[in-house]
Parts: sequence; C-alpha cells; structure tokens
Amino acid sequence: MAIIRKLNDKAPIVGQRCFLAENAALIGDVTIGDDCSIWYGTVLRGDVNPIYIGDRVNVQDGAVLHTLYKRSVVEIGNDVSVGHNAVIHGAKVGNNVLVGMGAILMDGAVIPDNTIIAAGAVVLSNQVLEPGIYAGVPAKKVKDASEAVAAAAHKNAQGYLLYKEWYK
Repeated sequence: MAIIRKLNDKAPIVGQRCFLAENAALIGDVTIGDDCSIWYGTVLRGDVNPIYIGDRVNVQDGAVLHTLYKRSVVEIGNDVSVGHNAVIHGAKVGNNVLVGMGAILMDGAVIPDNTIIAAGAVVLSNQVLEPGIYAGVPAKKVKDASEAVAAAAHKNAQGYLLYKEWYK
C-alpha cells in the first residue's frame, strides 16, 4: 500500500479507480482525481501548499511534485502524463499534456492544453507557454501546436489507463 500521510490536519484525497504504487508517497494537501496512476518512487508532497491532480493523470516512476511555502500550487489538468523522474514544482499544467522524462517545471510556470514538454527540458519560473512542443534548457518552442501534437499527448495518457489495470 502507498504511503499516505496526513500532515498539518490535511490528508490526501484519492479519486476512484486509481492505482497507487506501494512505495509512492502522498503527503498532506494532495487531491487526485479519478482513474489516475501514481507510480513507483513518486513523491507528491503537499506539505507547504496544495497539489491538485485531475482525472486520468499518470505520474510516472520517480517523479516529484512540490511547491513553495504559501507561494505556489501544483495544478495538473485531465489526461496528463508526467514522465519518469520529472519534477513539477509549483507549476500549472493544462489538459492533454505530456511532460517528458526528467523534465523540470518551475514555480509559476504555465503549460497550456495540448502541449508536449520534451524529456530533459526545463521550463523556468513564471514562464507562460503557448501550445506546442518545447525542448531544451531553458525550454524553447520547437514545434507549433497541431492536431498531431494534441493526439500524441492524449495517446500517452490513454496508454496508462490500460497499464494501471495490470497492477490493480
């Protein structure tokens, strides 16, 4: 069973039909929607401010979600994939987004719907992106938004709806 810890009178809330890996840690003010998967070694630390996760979101192995004390909140929309070892620190992520492996989203960053953040990309604090594909350090737009970009992000999230069922 996952580590689910109440802290400062706030307990994590987990929606229906979710998979939580045995060593995933959900601490404090964390709210997770329905049909999500929180994978091995993942840390969602809502100790200093809230973390909100929508429906059909997968947070893959080793990812860390955290915030700045009373200054930032993590908000993740629906149908989002957060790749292995990614860090989301006080950023807002729209719907239908793929955050690549090892990517870092800093406080105040805003990632719009139908966007892909490439593996290893770093989105700087307070950077507000337009839809498309972003790569590099710091992250720069490398491709404009399109139906294909949106479809690729959505397909990744849909795959994890199947994978989580293998583990339940």
